[in-house]
Amino acid sequence: MTRSEFISHAALVIIFVLAGLAIFPFYWMFVTATTSDANMFAASPQLVPSLSQLGIFAQIFEEGAVKTWLANSFIIAAGTTVLTLALAIPLGYAFARFPFWGKAGVGIGLLVTQMLPEAVLVVPLFSIFSPLGLLNSYAGLILANTAFTLPVITWILKNAFDTVPVEIEEAAVLDGCTGINALVRVVLPVIMPSVAASAVIAFFHGWNEYVFALTFITNDTLKPASVGLAGFIGEISTPIQSVMAVGVVYTLPAVALYLLMQRFIVSGMAAGSVKG
Repeated sequence: MTRSEFISHAALVIIFVLAGLAIFPFYWMFVTATTSDANMFAASPQLVPSLSQLGIFAQIFEEGAVKTWLANSFIIAAGTTVLTLALAIPLGYAFARFPFWGKAGVGIGLLVTQMLPEAVLVVPLFSIFSPLGLLNSYAGLILANTAFTLPVITWILKNAFDTVPVEIEEAAVLDGCTGINALVRVVLPVIMPSVAASAVIAFFHGWNEYVFALTFITNDTLKPASVGLAGFIGEISTPIQSVMAVGVVYTLPAVALYLLMQRFIVSGMAAGSVKG
């Protein structure tokens, strides 16, 4: 075996090991969800799922609360993604293309906001949202999540816009495009991989966010799955199988979105290539 073959085989083994480590927590949740009470605390752990216990996934949907939580999480995450991209695309484009007074200060200010954890912002945001009627509403959580993700997404898109030559836009304008049309029809397709990655980041934050949702939402019908799942933990007992089953169901949409967007990123890179 040559040295290059050894390195390629070693790299392949490392990739498989890392993939296994990433998949194992999800697999273990599924195994635990399908473990009977008799085997839950047995001396030897159950390493494979028991197909006879798959009914637990039907049981968690019987009351309807899990479906409501998942729907709420999707609305909040989708709203966060759409609003973040709607604000970050023009803001990132302005940073990349136009000089304006205070540009450096605004850019630094966006970075400084990332130094503050969510727990520090809960009380100020609660004081602001309360008189505005934004508590116990999707809008309040979407605005809070957007404020937290917007600085990061803006810088990601700003760097993406920087890689696009200005001459491409100038040529589009000479062909009759307005500035906005050039941005939408010429520039955005080129940076679509970055837009897709930004959408994934924003969606994951809205889907997994817990602190704001726990504080701003007290209505049970508006709670997202992140808060509802934590409610399974009881003072005396915790239904471990139900917790793990909901955890599996809660993880699946995020994983599916990532796989879907991963393919979209690859197609976006091919569609956005520029021929010289």
